[in-house]
Amino acid sequence: MTTERNRRKPRSDLGRAAAGALSGVLAGFAALAAAELLSSAVRPEAGPVVAVGGAAIDRTPPSVKDWAIREFGTDDKLVLQSGIVAVLALLAVVLGLLALRHRRLGAAGVLLFGVVGAVAAVSRPDSTGFTDAFPSLVGAVAGAALLYALAGRLEPHAASEGGAEAAEWDRRGFLVAATAAAAASAGVGALGRSFNASRGKDAIASREGIVLPAPASPASDVPRGARLRVPGISPFLTPAEDFYRVDTALIVPKVDADAWRLRIHGKGVARVTSLSFQDLLRRGLVERDITLTCVSNEVGGPYVGNARWIGVRLADVLAECGVVPPVRGGPADQLVARSVDGMTIGTPVDDVMDGRDALLALGMNGEPLPFEHGFPVRMVVPGLYGYVSACKWIEDIELTTFDAYDPYWVRRDWAAKAPVKTQSRIDTPKPFARPTAGTVMVAGVAWAQHLGIDKVEVRVDDGPWRSADLAAEDTRDTWRQWSFPWQAAPGGHTLTVRATDRTGTVQTAERTRTSPDGASGRHSVVVTVT
Repeated sequence: MTTERNRRKPRSDLGRAAAGALSGVLAGFAALAAAELLSSAVRPEAGPVVAVGGAAIDRTPPSVKDWAIREFGTDDKLVLQSGIVAVLALLAVVLGLLALRHRRLGAAGVLLFGVVGAVAAVSRPDSTGFTDAFPSLVGAVAGAALLYALAGRLEPHAASEGGAEAAEWDRRGFLVAATAAAAASAGVGALGRSFNASRGKDAIASREGIVLPAPASPASDVPRGARLRVPGISPFLTPAEDFYRVDTALIVPKVDADAWRLRIHGKGVARVTSLSFQDLLRRGLVERDITLTCVSNEVGGPYVGNARWIGVRLADVLAECGVVPPVRGGPADQLVARSVDGMTIGTPVDDVMDGRDALLALGMNGEPLPFEHGFPVRMVVPGLYGYVSACKWIEDIELTTFDAYDPYWVRRDWAAKAPVKTQSRIDTPKPFARPTAGTVMVAGVAWAQHLGIDKVEVRVDDGPWRSADLAAEDTRDTWRQWSFPWQAAPGGHTLTVRATDRTGTVQTAERTRTSPDGASGRHSVVVTVT
């Protein structure tokens, strides 16, 4: 009998350990579900996963941020949130095992993580105050209580076994309690997600009800020769669904256009102004083709796109508020745009008011802005990287100085001023392609927003630079397609491209990282001709 009990005891211990780990996971699940439900009453951004993820982004060094964008592209936010959930699950297992011996200590661990989530929530730039802490704190209390209760079901109790006493735990009671907890948590989480989804219904309805009026200043027709018919080349206009998205918002803000307001204030503003979406619609709208580039775009990278934007001239709006650019004696040299998610972006006032088509954009490619790209209103400024110009979901403009205020990315060691660098990219053939010998069409795009592209050249291996055929120019604010018919001989080859802008500046061969003011260098691809 003693031998039989000794054989069963390890199995019993193993089963109890597994149940303890499961208890921790169920407690974590319950905490997140309760927080999800409560965040629907506060705001979705106050949920612990989003809050901790946002805080992590805020504290991520530029080199790590660039690595994440390079490795995961637009899935970087999903990877971050999945990673947070995975870490929480692992820690939940540890706390569940700890609760087998120390119920109170395990429950206290759950409470501690609730405090971490609460601190992260209230520290976010868009925090509405202490109410943002409630989802994490209440969720942690629910999770701690559940872990304490489930751990109680796992405490050994005396049971008679063939006339001897043996320590057993309540398997059936634990299974019933765990199943009930899992079902309840799933229901609470689903209810919270449903409520959070419904919060955006007004914003969705407001967007669907918008009819953009015909622009008073329409975009010129795209020249016939601006679109090359080369398989594999980037389309001249980038569809909205394919346009790159790089920002820090883990939840895409859904702003009701009917309730939206833009406040303009600060140095040199004679009249503090508040504009509604309808105020902007009633103005004479301007439509322009403009290429945007992200500062995180590596040489040859995908974070550049060309779209047709419609909006109002930002310079006109500022002038009506009494703003004078510093080149004409105005006191403010920096425009700080603030987003509804707390992002701050600083733009040189002189650049906004120097005659370029800087816009408060309302539409993209003939439709109201997609939520992912800044609905209801965003900034678009040709010739500047997005982190110093392209504020999405904008709600506030403050006129100040570069000496007085550092925006979000400048506080993280990016340059305060960042004009786009002249760049070019080979779209086809792709790296490591295996074209057949003969005429191979090499093609791609080149850009130098607000300067214009005058020349593109291609080099094969270490040979001479030879001029590519440039597509017609739409405007100097858009990219230009180019092509080069290459007489390809069998073997391995390296193709390199460089562009020359309208000032005569040739794209540099010096390779630099994206930080602090954009990557430089020349794009190359290696192919094998068969």
